[in-house]
Amino acid sequence: MTDKEKQEILKRLENDEDYYGSFGKQYRSNSDIYTLLTNPLTLGDPQPPNINFLIGGYFHTAILEPEKLDKYKVVDASSRNTKIYKEASQGEMQLLAHELDKLNLMIDKVNNNDVCTGLINGIHVEYETPGIKEIKGMWWKGKADIVNHDEKLIVDLKTTSDITKFRNSAFRYNYDSQAYIYRELFGYDLIFLVIDKTTHQIGVFDCSESFYDSGETKVEKAIEQYKLFYETPGFDAKNYFINKTL
Repeated sequence: MTDKEKQEILKRLENDEDYYGSFGKQYRSNSDIYTLLTNPLTLGDPQPPNINFLIGGYFHTAILEPEKLDKYKVVDASSRNTKIYKEASQGEMQLLAHELDKLNLMIDKVNNNDVCTGLINGIHVEYETPGIKEIKGMWWKGKADIVNHDEKLIVDLKTTSDITKFRNSAFRYNYDSQAYIYRELFGYDLIFLVIDKTTHQIGVFDCSESFYDSGETKVEKAIEQYKLFYETPGFDAKNYFINKTL
């Protein structure tokens, strides 16, 4: 791939429709890791609506691209089971007014924290920046929340239901493979800027070499699975089974 071709691809991947759509799906991403490690046959299947993704998406947009908040709709209803919500949402998952109130408190907490603003803002800082690279013989993509060239860091925003358990969550939700992939894509170490959705405590979590190593191992295993299921001539998935010793 030439530099010109790469730049053209990155330009397209700036657009969310291309990044998450059929164009972007020609590249593997960290969101594929869980599927490839657990049930490769469902790779590419549409994901069901998830309120945590919606809340996380609003939080990211408010911090990084507040001018795009108009794309989110808010329903003034007590729950998603009410008639008001069902009529207003028309089958699409929308934020509830009380969820937005909590989100605004979290957003204010981050925007008023000097450590957070120091990591998020700067002279040479990019937001929602796509990257692509061939890693271990396969092309991967990623979109960094923040690339802080001043600090030479990738900053990834996370919300959590319990910040005291974030370390365990980081392994469970494959943040280790994300850290490994993003360091490969962008050339900087990654730190997680985390806020607790209940207590609004803020945490800054950097990544150890063992954390990156864990992520690299997951990427290697995911590639093995992808090649087995999608690139092995004559492979018959109906004969595949998991074999382990208890």
